Amino acid sequence: MSQNRDINKGTKTKEKILKVAASLFSQLGYRGASVRKIAAEVGIRESALYNHFKNKEEIFLEVAKDIFSSPFSLSNDEIKELALRGKPFLQKFTMQYKMLTFDKSNEGMFRLLMIELMQNRLLREQFISEFHNKNIKTLSEGFFIMMQNSLIRSSDPMLVAYEFISTLFYIRLQVTMLKFDANSVNHLSTQFEKHVDFFWESIKIG
Repeated sequence: MSQNRDINKGTKTKEKILKVAASLFSQLGYRGASVRKIAAEVGIRESALYNHFKNKEEIFLEVAKDIFSSPFSLSNDEIKELALRGKPFLQKFTMQYKMLTFDKSNEGMFRLLMIELMQNRLLREQFISEFHNKNIKTLSEGFFIMMQNSLIRSSDPMLVAYEFISTLFYIRLQVTMLKFDANSVNHLSTQFEKHVDFFWESIKIG
């Protein structure tokens, strides 16, 4: 029983470290958010933080993984079932992507990650793995199912996946840049849905 309590306490502390770190990274940047500051904000000793993470870079990469992760929080069976319905597959993916884009808790970190990508090789590898490869794989599998069931025109499903997600990523980047200069992003709020409508009309059969 005591061991379970220790495990739960450790898990909660780790989660709190990641939450605090994400906030500090967003406010102070990678270099400004020291391990000492993160530990102080969490309310633990710096030495105690090293029981959960070996260094600041490991904390940063763990936070980044959540920001980069695929927005499609569905099982493989659910993805296949949704793909058989055609357009709803794209709508579900896009809706979750849009939620990430306008999530205020992600804004600062996403902006920081765009900067750090050019300076951190491990972060670039993680971006390719967690964001690019997983999303392309999910989308291409969905498009392949649609092609097999004559819902959309036959083509290279991976290329179609590239075409679909590239616009979503650009809209997300545009939102980030506009918000950085405190400009309005209201005119972009419907661009995600418009993209789905336009894209579906260009690939559907009939």
